[in-house]
Amino acid sequence: MNDAAVGRLPLSAVSAVLRAPSLWPTAIRQMFRLAPDGWWRRAPFLPLPDERYLAFRMQTQYGDASHRPEPDDVIAYLRWCRDWNRTRS
Repeated sequence: MNDAAVGRLPLSAVSAVLRAPSLWPTAIRQMFRLAPDGWWRRAPFLPLPDERYLAFRMQTQYGDASHRPEPDDVIAYLRWCRDWNRTRS
């Protein structure tokens, strides 16, 4: 993973998550679930998804691997993750 992964999530998407406190636990859980093994050994020392995974997800979502995620889509994804986890319990 490189520093480009840090910039993949637009500030507007981060801000949208910050305005949705009910999704904070889900966002943190997903951040760690998507982080590659040993993320703490590599700069930027954050549990961020692998750049290749992000490119794949952006390609399948928007048809462009370099597209940045839309804030509404990030919120919808986190809600889906939260609801999915609830149904599995």
